Amino acid sequence: MNTDSPFAGREVIVALDFDDRRAAEELVERLGDACGFYKIGLELLTAAGPGLARDLVERGHEVFLDLKLFEIPNSVAGAVRAAGALGASMVTVHGMGGTGIMAAAVEAAREFPRLRVLALTVVTSMTAGDLADIGVAADTEEQVLRLARLAVGAGCDGVIASPGEAGVLRALLGPERLIVTPGVTLGPDGGAGGGAGGHARPGTAQAAFAAGASHVVVGRSIARAADPVAALRRAGAAW
Repeated sequence: MNTDSPFAGREVIVALDFDDRRAAEELVERLGDACGFYKIGLELLTAAGPGLARDLVERGHEVFLDLKLFEIPNSVAGAVRAAGALGASMVTVHGMGGTGIMAAAVEAAREFPRLRVLALTVVTSMTAGDLADIGVAADTEEQVLRLARLAVGAGCDGVIASPGEAGVLRALLGPERLIVTPGVTLGPDGGAGGGAGGHARPGTAQAAFAAGASHVVVGRSIARAADPVAALRRAGAAW
């Protein structure tokens, strides 16, 4: 497991949830030295290619590649190695893919000591009703904990879950593993005009950190703020 007491260094990751590179770079420029960690998801990676991730790393930033890998183990391993070659600090794999997929990702990441493999538990847009639709009888918290246990067994460095599950996960995982929470807002009303952004299980940065999150991911609450630096500092001040 590639981690050194991450719970002691809680951090805000800014999500670059854009459909073109120019818009993403404009936010990076506006944030300047205030932000050192960015998330690139499937939309931006598909639109802009891997060059932006590489450039951010070369400029001294950390990059979270939120790929949500769910494929045969060999393909997952190849994608993890590609993420490592770009210099990414984090990459995600679907916990619902099972132990084989997660273990393949962990093994591939061994070539890249800075790369941490995170298991996505239950997507923050999903509810218990959505789980029932795919034949999962457990509620969201039960399913999150089940997949977190599988992730630990597979050697993952941490998990992705909603802010509301950070507390039970910290109790389960102990102080060392990463708990990264998307669906984070800057206040009960969403803060900075951000809203929940399609997340069915959102929460505030303050609540997520207090419950035990090692990192929070904030998107539109910063990107759409009149002063993104002030919004970022507000998120960081939560702990």
